[in-house]
Amino acid sequence: MEKTAIYHRPKNNFAYAYTNKKIHIRLRSAKNDLKTVKLIHGDPYVWDDKGWKNASTPMDLEGSDDLFDYWICEVEPEFKRIRYGFELEDGIERFVYGEKGFVAEDPRDTDFYFAFPFLNETDVFKAPDWVSQTVWYQIFPERFANGDPSIDPPGTLAWSSAEPAVDNFFGGDFQGVIDHLDYLVDLGISGLYFTPIFKAYSNHKYDTIDYMEIDPQFGDKDTFRKLIDECHKRGIKVMLDAVFNHSGYFFEPFQDVLKNQENSTYRNWFHIREFPIVEEPAPSYDTFAFVSSMPKLNTEHPEVREYLLNVGRYWVEEFDIDGWRLDVANEVDHAFWRDFRQVVKEVKRDVYILGEIWHDAMPWLQGDQFDAVMNYPFTNAALNFLGKNKIDAAEFKAQMTKWKVAYPQNVNDAAFNLLGSHDTPRILTLCRDDHQRVKLLFLFQLTFTGSPCIYYGDEIGIDGGQDPGCRKCMVWDEQEQDMELRKFVRRLIELRRSYAVLQGDAEFRFVDGTVGKDVVVYERSTADAKITVAINNSEENAKLKLAEGEYEDLWSGDSKVLRGNVEVEPFGFRILKKN
Repeated sequence: MEKTAIYHRPKNNFAYAYTNKKIHIRLRSAKNDLKTVKLIHGDPYVWDDKGWKNASTPMDLEGSDDLFDYWICEVEPEFKRIRYGFELEDGIERFVYGEKGFVAEDPRDTDFYFAFPFLNETDVFKAPDWVSQTVWYQIFPERFANGDPSIDPPGTLAWSSAEPAVDNFFGGDFQGVIDHLDYLVDLGISGLYFTPIFKAYSNHKYDTIDYMEIDPQFGDKDTFRKLIDECHKRGIKVMLDAVFNHSGYFFEPFQDVLKNQENSTYRNWFHIREFPIVEEPAPSYDTFAFVSSMPKLNTEHPEVREYLLNVGRYWVEEFDIDGWRLDVANEVDHAFWRDFRQVVKEVKRDVYILGEIWHDAMPWLQGDQFDAVMNYPFTNAALNFLGKNKIDAAEFKAQMTKWKVAYPQNVNDAAFNLLGSHDTPRILTLCRDDHQRVKLLFLFQLTFTGSPCIYYGDEIGIDGGQDPGCRKCMVWDEQEQDMELRKFVRRLIELRRSYAVLQGDAEFRFVDGTVGKDVVVYERSTADAKITVAINNSEENAKLKLAEGEYEDLWSGDSKVLRGNVEVEPFGFRILKKN
């Protein structure tokens, strides 16, 4: 038995409260090492004449990555507390593993075991209920639609008349979004995520000048209020993007510092290392990356905290927005985010707080800061397998499993799953203009757990490289849209909406049962429903061996009952519902 690979800690993704009654326990072991794992568990205060009284629950193999197996089980302790350990067997040896290590015999002393002291309901991770049912659509406001040319900034170009550049404008605005809400309803969208809308110098608006004012090129607050109202009438949630890590160069407090240097009343609003301030070639103050026009805000300073917390409160309270997406969230102190959560949730309990974090985000996802982060591990694995064909199915499953077990299930239920964004090349470009690969990407995204997000125009086949190339104007002439792709995406969204088992909070797991190294099969399941999805990412036919029972093909519309082996054509798929 490879003991050095066996790992558990009674916290975070390895032991967590899933509901106010249920606890999930995970264990890691070396890949293909253990044959069976059982959870030994009991109340720490219940004893009999032989010692501590306990029970045994089999653990399921949840999945594997390139090095490890992961085991999981769910328990519901009567008194909301447990001591527990693991009975491990590899076919040769048997050990019990607890907080004190490994022993051959079952200890009767509770001190040997791990402890989950008490399931306090306030410690249960709870994202807003509506998130797992939402299909998001990300809008880069400057490039979606020009509905009011009278407010175009100077030098605005005719729509789509030039390639996107870091400094050109095409006049996208709120009225343009309002004018096309019915398009989004027809597609099946139920949430809009806007990149920043606040007053700023650039076309991308991540260089905020005034967090309390809307950029005049987009409209005014009355128009914005109308946009929110029209979205809500259609059942569409609205999430705004805020940059609290840094401001823009023309942010008034920073301009004051530039003018008055060390005598500025705002000198401590920023991380300034020395005076006089140097901007180039290397700024003498902390910034986003080394961009001198984006000075980092000192969120530990009381005045900065108060200002930014008021920003968070204001847009929820005054305009009834439904979510905040937080840019460069990992570089802001945790204490600020805890206060931010408390402030905005006091105004609107079910507001969604989404952080931009590209790496392991467990420290931000413990119920006291964010509801979710942008799921870039999902993005990278899906693109590398289905889009670029850089990894095979085994590696894809390993990467997705590694992400899945890195977080509690209720965290994964609310994950923000994107394929493309304003920061990345268009998925059609990454797929080398292969529209079938784009379809498979959308298929996986819209049948996966969590909350999917479509970047504007990806559903109609807009292409483009790294930004600014990925920020082209939306195409509104249907003659220039990929209508087949658009209909495909719309149908997938409708399928997801029609079956709760395909939405974010149903269980997800990979299953065996195919022939072919580039085929993946996974199940979405609840207590009373199960759907199996097979994706063939190869040039050859694949056979899917169905588990016992009868199945209905949800995509073909064929009401014929399926059993046994089912073919999956090259670069094709099957969506099968078990009857």
